[in-house]
Amino acid sequence: MKEKTQREQKEQYTKYEIARILGARALQLSMNAPLLLAVSKDQLEELNYDPLRIAELEFKANILPITVKRPLPEKTELDEKKEEELEIEEVEEKKEEKAEKEETAEEAEKETAGTGAESSE
Repeated sequence: MKEKTQREQKEQYTKYEIARILGARALQLSMNAPLLLAVSKDQLEELNYDPLRIAELEFKANILPITVKRPLPEKTELDEKKEEELEIEEVEEKKEEKAEKEETAEEAEKETAGTGAESSE
């Protein structure tokens, strides 16, 4: 289960985002922010009270309340024109499809009318 969450995190964040998150959390820890993970004194001594390594543990445990905000690309005039052209093309395609359906319906009516007249003779 832990492997899956770590894999999901790696897919969710880029290496640059991970570095930024860990750096921000390590800075918080170095300024005496409370630990979000229950860590024993033995583990802290093993980590040499290194804020970066503690931040890595918290990140791997998926308990950091830090999010990444990714801005969407802004629309330009060209994008808006392309959207309008696509909408016009879609409307034209629908009209063509409707006309084709009507033609096939008319042909089917002619065939059924023609076969009906031959069978009555």
